[in-house]
Amino acid sequence: MTRKVVESPLHEGKGIVVVAIAAAGDIVVDKLVQAYPAIKVVSTRSEVSGETIAAYNEYVESHFIEYATWIFIGAIGIATRLIASSIKDKKIDPAVLVVDSMGQYVVPILSGHVGGANQQAQAISGVLGAMPIITTQSDLNSLWALDTLPQKFSWEIETVGITLNDCITRFVHKQHIALWLDVRDKGTMYLEQSCPDHVTVYTSLEEIPEQIDLIIAVSARYVSSTHAPVLYYRPKVLHLGLGCTRDSLAEGVDTYICAEMKKMGWSPLSVVTVDTIALKKDELLVHNVQSTLQASLMIYDAKDLRDIEVPNPSEHVRAVTGVSGVAESCALKASNLGALCVEKQKGNIHEGHHFTWALAMDRLYIRMGHVEFVGAGPGDPDLVSVRGRHFLETADLILYAGSLVPRALTQCHKPVAVVRSSAGMNLEEQFLMMQDFYRRGLLVVRLHTGDPCIYGAIQEQMALMDEAEMRYHITPGISSFQAAAAELQSQFTIPEKVQTIILTRGEGRTAMPENEKLHLLARSQSTMCIFLSAGIVDDVQRQLLEHYPPTTPVAACYKLTWPDQRIFRGELQSLAQIVKQNNLTLTTMIVVGEAIDNRKGLSRLYADEFKHLFRK
Repeated sequence: MTRKVVESPLHEGKGIVVVAIAAAGDIVVDKLVQAYPAIKVVSTRSEVSGETIAAYNEYVESHFIEYATWIFIGAIGIATRLIASSIKDKKIDPAVLVVDSMGQYVVPILSGHVGGANQQAQAISGVLGAMPIITTQSDLNSLWALDTLPQKFSWEIETVGITLNDCITRFVHKQHIALWLDVRDKGTMYLEQSCPDHVTVYTSLEEIPEQIDLIIAVSARYVSSTHAPVLYYRPKVLHLGLGCTRDSLAEGVDTYICAEMKKMGWSPLSVVTVDTIALKKDELLVHNVQSTLQASLMIYDAKDLRDIEVPNPSEHVRAVTGVSGVAESCALKASNLGALCVEKQKGNIHEGHHFTWALAMDRLYIRMGHVEFVGAGPGDPDLVSVRGRHFLETADLILYAGSLVPRALTQCHKPVAVVRSSAGMNLEEQFLMMQDFYRRGLLVVRLHTGDPCIYGAIQEQMALMDEAEMRYHITPGISSFQAAAAELQSQFTIPEKVQTIILTRGEGRTAMPENEKLHLLARSQSTMCIFLSAGIVDDVQRQLLEHYPPTTPVAACYKLTWPDQRIFRGELQSLAQIVKQNNLTLTTMIVVGEAIDNRKGLSRLYADEFKHLFRK
């Protein structure tokens, strides 16, 4: 047999190998190599024969677990026989896919979920222009793949009173499922917004009824034994503070702490860091506990812990270390001053070798009140970011800027959400409404037009939230100046002529800084995008004409991407006339500059002599 082996660095992880068992599949192989240059290819130019199959079988058996993914080009029957003797367990078996020699179909045949074969089938289909053939029941029903969710969201998996396969069976057969969400992270947001009809979401354990077939719990805690069988997803949200006497014996301490955590209702699988003071950084006890929990080790100087108040201070510990309590202060520090789940516990399993430990939950993941400022984009509901839409789908309150944001953007809200326009509310009324939901531990979305950082009026809201110690975050959005470029089909920079875009506004009720007057900014003759200025267009035109030629292209863009969008082109000398004749109002973006409709100038990016990482 003549075998062609192309050696190359591995693609990622343990790498990808392509086995071409059909000579007619060379075109498919070439496409895969072009898309994934680091794959390894094993192929033959001869027809498939008994000798060839035997040689391939020997190769597969020898190297099966060395690769994360096997892609066979040819018939499914032959591929199945080649891997049959090597299959061991879905937890460790690599992903196996089969592509027909014409490149029309991609079929994952092993490790569809755990190994990622289903997901890779989608990606490879995109490379080949092929159809993925997915046969896994959960994928066919658009259900969660329960066995791969942990990998997707960096969770650990644990079951009590049931096997994982039984959990999957109950889930895909659409029995009564309770989803208990005890934390808030990207994974829980995904579960909430994609929840199947046969799954009911609970944020309080006490509300889960007894008549339930399975509980899926995203939590660091254990469910009461009086409930149904439980599939746990363990988010990495706990921080274990640890202190000990000098040269403490380490044997058995790790097992003891894990057992005590479980007694108190907390899973060791959710511990993400073991935390101690610099004075104890070399203690074997600390490193043994860290190793057992497979957690990161965080070391803090006494000065980092000195100001942290703990519920169980010790004068003796303060005298030795300079802090009032090692275990509690370290756990709180690592958890971003979150909540102590377990206050200081003392251990003494070896006489005279004392240690203390405490457990805290990371403040960032506590299911408490949260405000998310979301950029709505310019108006079209399809232009809000994926992250922003997820927040809109899971929010308990959506407070949107009704004078600028179309209500259609809020139509994806969950059934029990409150949706209010802030158009008739002053700042205090807006804040008090958000604060009310926040104090009840609920999720608030403050929906602003475009991107909140550009004339978004969020600074004063954040100031009030800082004062009230409320937690908030910002999800950016597409700005109207970007929508203007898209709708004008223009690139707002011209090679070697215009390389700057100025985002500004005219001087209305809010004064402009002296060095940011329009006539000063106009000196550069850059592409200028002018917000909130249709009502003062005469002054805008006058100032711009001090430096831009009268014939400079302009565009007045009204309600960009809204259903009633209107765009008017012209020259700068006619800008005021265009705005007034067409009754253009607040939601108008004025664009000025030679870049509008420009098709001249050539970038060097695609020049043949310009070489870079991907084109040599």
